[in-house]
Amino acid sequence: MAVRHQLIKRPPAVVWAVLEDGNRYADWVVGTSRTRPRDGQWPRLGSKIEYAVTLGPWTVGGYTVVRRCEPPRSLELEAYSGPLGTARIAIDVRPWGDNTLVIVDEHPLRGPGGLLHNAAVDALLQVRHRSMLARLARVAEDMPDQSYAQT
Repeated sequence: MAVRHQLIKRPPAVVWAVLEDGNRYADWVVGTSRTRPRDGQWPRLGSKIEYAVTLGPWTVGGYTVVRRCEPPRSLELEAYSGPLGTARIAIDVRPWGDNTLVIVDEHPLRGPGGLLHNAAVDALLQVRHRSMLARLARVAEDMPDQSYAQT
């Protein structure tokens, strides 16, 4: 299973402020080189963010749709990666004393990614999540206290 967690040394309201800011998506999501709103207001149900992934001279586009949003606890996304198919990404935000425990669970859903899903794919996702959660922690921990609203 591609489930990973990270303790972030900020309260849940700060972590949620990062997650709900569509302009910060590329700051913490590994692989995205740029993002922009596509449909709706992020992270409302059904809203979308368009992203680009750049690998050397190649750029591939995709988008992510909000499938479930329960502020400030849960965000579930479906990432559409063109010919690779789609993936479900669930992010749980849990109070942990004065800090926040963030748990990410990602699984391929459709397309070749879903058909070829195996332990090796999960191992690659674990590496990606380690970096992604470290980035999320860095962004949240660098935010000043007054830059978010208590929820």
